[in-house]
Amino acid sequence: MFGNAQSTMKKVAAFALGAAVILGSAACGTTDETQTAAKDSQNATSIVDSVKKDDKIAAMLPQKIAESGKLTVGMEMTYAPAEFVAEDGKTPEGYDVDLAKALAKTLGVKADFISSSFDSIVPSVGSKYDLGITAMTITEEREDSVDFVSYYKAGSMWVVKKGNPDKVDAKNLCGTKIAVQVGTTQEEDANKIKEQCAADGKAAVEVMPSKQQTDAATNVVTGKADVFYADSPVAGYAISQTDGQLEELGEVEGTIKQGIAIKKGDTQLAEAVQAAMQHLMDDGTYMKILKAWGVESGALDKAEINPKDLS
Repeated sequence: MFGNAQSTMKKVAAFALGAAVILGSAACGTTDETQTAAKDSQNATSIVDSVKKDDKIAAMLPQKIAESGKLTVGMEMTYAPAEFVAEDGKTPEGYDVDLAKALAKTLGVKADFISSSFDSIVPSVGSKYDLGITAMTITEEREDSVDFVSYYKAGSMWVVKKGNPDKVDAKNLCGTKIAVQVGTTQEEDANKIKEQCAADGKAAVEVMPSKQQTDAATNVVTGKADVFYADSPVAGYAISQTDGQLEELGEVEGTIKQGIAIKKGDTQLAEAVQAAMQHLMDDGTYMKILKAWGVESGALDKAEINPKDLS
């Protein structure tokens, strides 16, 4: 058993680098999964390559960014299929990556990606980079620090080992170990569950935060945690890459909009990003990219600055 666990850990590490992994004791099927991931990337790349600069929208971009020729984007690169690193260990891939590239091309500049920990992105928008694009849920707390342009929607999903051997109940999580990524809304929710269980005098919850989402999945596969909680497209992708060792628990919860984070009060950049994203939605590029990655269920038809309705 220990040998299998070690094999699993190594393969999840490979997944964190963007490789498609099979979390079993053998490598059977790895080639097919890798080819599928590569095909997704290739399809999306051809779509992005076809995007042209829109002169009217590009003229909206702040002069400093336009003159630099690049739009710096902060991303947490272990959140497949939204953003992750390819098998070469350096190339960013994922639907957020492709949307960011298409957005930048529409604006007449090049996307420059900066790998960052998720919890550091909001504080660094406007200083370390121009935008934060990293499957970030729009919340009132985050809106106190940054402005958002909505571009996608996702819920949250609980994931357990196949067959749910620990009999985890999504409606009664007291007494469980919950794996989450640091700085996510799922970490906040897990801590609320922990507090409620304590207030009710029930068995304690242990929240296990990790810097990388792949570590949260690994903790469940190896038995360190009973369940992990993540955005639905990310959790669904993790399930698909683990060769039947993980499964969804219950139903997707709390679908809510995600946004591109922009420096608070930078109206000019926010309006340029909103116009560019709406253009991609209207001309069909946006949906083509999402379909290439199999995540079109979260598509929006309207990009808004600080939308009032987040559902």
